[in-house]
Order: sequence, then structure tokens, then C-alpha cells
Amino acid sequence: MLDLFLKGGPVMYPLLACSVIAMTVVIERAIFWIQSDRSRNQVLVDEVLELCRVGNWEMVRLKVAGSKDYLIRILVSGILHREFSMTKAMESAAADEIRKMRRFMGVLDTMITVAPLLGFLGTVTGIIYSFESLGLAVVEHPETVAIGIAQALITTAAGLIIAIPAVFIYNYFNSRIEDAAISIEKYATSLEIVHKKLVRDKDGNNEVPE
Repeated sequence: MLDLFLKGGPVMYPLLACSVIAMTVVIERAIFWIQSDRSRNQVLVDEVLELCRVGNWEMVRLKVAGSKDYLIRILVSGILHREFSMTKAMESAAADEIRKMRRFMGVLDTMITVAPLLGFLGTVTGIIYSFESLGLAVVEHPETVAIGIAQALITTAAGLIIAIPAVFIYNYFNSRIEDAAISIEKYATSLEIVHKKLVRDKDGNNEVPE
């Protein structure tokens, strides 16, 4: 591997940096989603919605204490601001959660784009080196042409090796974000419906009979 790296020429160093950055982002995002999955508590989400349906806000407060579920955080934000603007509060909280989920995704996307381009740059420089060798000493030192061709092929392969797996991982993380956004919208809407029904029922009970 070290021999191949050295044969790839100077472009291999930025490619190495790209691979390290991409791997770091992948590991960090993988840890984030593992922790997020462990924190998810669907039973608690359903219990919170049921308690909101009957207006038992104190029990909601006790139930959600210490929860790290992002859905719970969003619902609690709406509950805390139910007298003012539940929808806006949940939208703001949801935006914060989605922002956390998208953290470093732009960096990974950049590495996916840059790595093949660096590989192609290495290809061009390798071919240029080969043509220079052809004009200088191809008869006495034919191996110099092979060095340039090897550099061209190695850097191209290295760029693709970095980018191809990263594309699959990037798309997987994006799918997780989209699924989370759908869940957020679903349960935020459910809470709004439950709260509106509760308010309507209370208003109906407060009406003075004729």
C-alpha cells in the first residue's frame, strides 16, 4: 500500500486528506445516529400524545423528564408554548434537530466531489510526465514512461475508491434525515390536532346554556 501511495505522486497526499476527512465524518455521523436510535422511545411518544389528549400537562412533564428523544424534545417545545404558538415553537425546535442531523453532511458531499477531481488531476499530471519522458530519454530509460502511466492510474483509482463508498453512505444518512423529518411532521401534526380538539372541547363545555 505504501509503495502504491508513493507511486501515485504528490496528488496522493490531498487524496489521503480527503479520505481521512470523509472517514472522520462517516464515523461521527454513525455514532450520532446510533445514539439517536438508542434514545428513541416510541412508547413514550404515544403516551405523551395520549396525556395531551386529556390535558394532563403535569404528567407529561414528569414522563418526559430526562428523555433524549428528538421527537419528545420537539413535542415538549410545542406543549410549553401551547398558549402562544405551538406550531411555530415546534417548527423552530424541528429546524434545530434537522440542523443537528445535517451536521458535516456538506463536508462529506464536498469530499465526494473533490476526491475524483483530484484523481483526474493526478491522471493529467501523470500523462504529462509520461509525455515529457517520451521526449527526453525514452530509449535509455523506458521505465520513466511507466512511472507516469502508473501515477495516472493510481490517482484515478484512489479518487474513485474514496468517492464511491462515500456516495452510498451519504445517501443513507440523507435517507435517515428524510425519515426523521417525516416522523417529526407526523407527530407534530398529531399534537396540534389533539390540542385543538382539547381546546374546542373545553370551549364547548364553558358555553352557557340558554
